[in-house]
Amino acid sequence: MHPFDEAIDLCPTAPHAFSGAAHPAYANMVGPFGGTTAAQLLQCAMLHPERLGEPVALTVNFAAPVADGPICFVARPVRTNRSTQHWTIEAHQSQDPSEGAGKGVGSGSVSGVVATATAVFAVRRETWSAVEALMPAHVPTPEALVRMPVKGMPAWPQRYDMRFVEGAFPAAFDEQEQAHSRSTLWVRDEPERAMDFASLAAMSDSFFPRIYIRRRRRALMGTVSLTTYFHADSALLAQVGTRHVLGVAKALNYRHGYFDQTGELWSPEGQLLASTHQLVYFKD
Repeated sequence: MHPFDEAIDLCPTAPHAFSGAAHPAYANMVGPFGGTTAAQLLQCAMLHPERLGEPVALTVNFAAPVADGPICFVARPVRTNRSTQHWTIEAHQSQDPSEGAGKGVGSGSVSGVVATATAVFAVRRETWSAVEALMPAHVPTPEALVRMPVKGMPAWPQRYDMRFVEGAFPAAFDEQEQAHSRSTLWVRDEPERAMDFASLAAMSDSFFPRIYIRRRRRALMGTVSLTTYFHADSALLAQVGTRHVLGVAKALNYRHGYFDQTGELWSPEGQLLASTHQLVYFKD
């Protein structure tokens, strides 16, 4: 089984309840990679017998750091209409949480909700379609680029084949502030894995924190809220298969201990698969 499939392998334990665990292959500096937690939350709804359609939106709020070990999930459809369905999903854990919100920040001791999510599913219909966003042009192919070195990094970047065009993770934190935090890269699961909604949700969080790219210095930080919009349906994801997709990320603002970052994931043929936005807490 692929490590990612092991990470999202959830067991139903009661009506609306599932059990899972943080997977060591997706460990971060503190706790698990947040993208995997987002994928687990989405997977609860994907596996639920009452699910209608496919995901179009997912918002995850990290109420406390997720720790290594077992996680209990509760997923409920709170409203089902003719073609849309709204979900609330929670992750519960006994763990060492932070004094504030965010994944991977601080320490303490409580038991309870570590993450909440809302999701919207829908039955998609054929309509007029157009893309206003622009995929970067004249980008080298993945084969023309080298994979980012991952030696000495946490486990989760080793689970992605990242090939940067610009804005790579700093080889050294030399504190030479850059003019912008834009990154463009090809990325896919490592080992190769056919893309689905769960892996797309996780990959939407695979962009390194923009403050690392901009300031090239270490900082204590944690994602507080992560939203992903799924523009692709399952047929389009099947066309992507195991190939690299093109990611683009940038920040819009850093202020008073928080910054945001936006991202896009494109198919090799130029179809926008997902767009994402997150708010990140940091200590200066």
